Amino acid sequence: MITPSAPVLSPITSRAAWRGDRLSQGQDWVFELSAAQIAELETLGARFMADDPDLRTVQAEDYPLVETAQACEEWRQEVDFGRGFVLVRGLRAELYSDALSCAIYYILGLHMGDPIRQNEMGDLIDHVYATSDKTMDDPTALSSKVRDKLVYHSDSSDIVALMCLRGAREGGLSCLVSGAEIYNEILRRRPDLAPLLFEPFHWDWRRQDHEAPADTYTSPIVSLEDGVFSMYAGSLYILTAQEYPGVPQLTEDQIEVLRLFDEITYEDGMAIEMDFRPGDIQWLSNYAALHARTTFWDWPEPQRKRHLLRLWLSSKGTRPVVEGFGKNGVVQHRAAPRDGAAEHPDAHFDVRGMAVPRLIS
Repeated sequence: MITPSAPVLSPITSRAAWRGDRLSQGQDWVFELSAAQIAELETLGARFMADDPDLRTVQAEDYPLVETAQACEEWRQEVDFGRGFVLVRGLRAELYSDALSCAIYYILGLHMGDPIRQNEMGDLIDHVYATSDKTMDDPTALSSKVRDKLVYHSDSSDIVALMCLRGAREGGLSCLVSGAEIYNEILRRRPDLAPLLFEPFHWDWRRQDHEAPADTYTSPIVSLEDGVFSMYAGSLYILTAQEYPGVPQLTEDQIEVLRLFDEITYEDGMAIEMDFRPGDIQWLSNYAALHARTTFWDWPEPQRKRHLLRLWLSSKGTRPVVEGFGKNGVVQHRAAPRDGAAEHPDAHFDVRGMAVPRLIS
């Protein structure tokens, strides 16, 4: 049944509606750091390591930016209200220790938003580092710990950021697609199905985080508040949520709109692909673009394996979304355990903990 509260539907015409085949003809989505900005970030990173602050409580004002302040504000605006992403390039990660790279990355994260917990372990930085050969059709596989391709999806935060420490021997491209452009295509081809995207769907929480406090949470796929379009998507976790008792079964129309969504997402020309270099940082609005990854193959030497860092951020912007949209109850403030629960003994909260991945399979 189509909800009567769904807004009058019309195409999205903002900069958030883009096609990858057009964006990839230029490089205006890449921000090159200046020598002065690099020097500032390296100095702040070294001080951060020496201070060894508690990641749960350290604030952006403890490590103020001067040379990079205006750029950081431009990145936030582009992520929140522009095309939804920016790639920052120029950090010399191949010359840094992993701990220094982590420190610089976390400082920038503090200025882009407020870091949130990524799992029930309490991790504030996740290490995207393959520790098994599982594939994503294995329900025990964690997406950040396998080499398999990842389908298009949204994460559970306002902003997701990835920093490349080391790239893969082959593959591992980061792929982005505009949520607004997918919506426009659905509206053009099947205007009868588009309103279903505003209705709540059940999402598989357990498969995203094995220690989640519930099997599922609910969110619509599309939010349109104060003229701002947002999307939270990923049919995989909607479909696997159907396996839990008590979850309402999808209707034929809901299945059809999910099928059409995925079909459009993977059409030629929709996505843009990025081959990360060491030091690259991708800032991405989870509400503007979906992300995926191609399969990758590692170097045989452990020290050369593909290694990314991931931050989830609560945005410093004021992007309006409908109540209970996307992040919902998934988001946890970095300073307080969920419902007052005790900290997990393996939680990492200092710069030393950021330097070594917590290997789990």
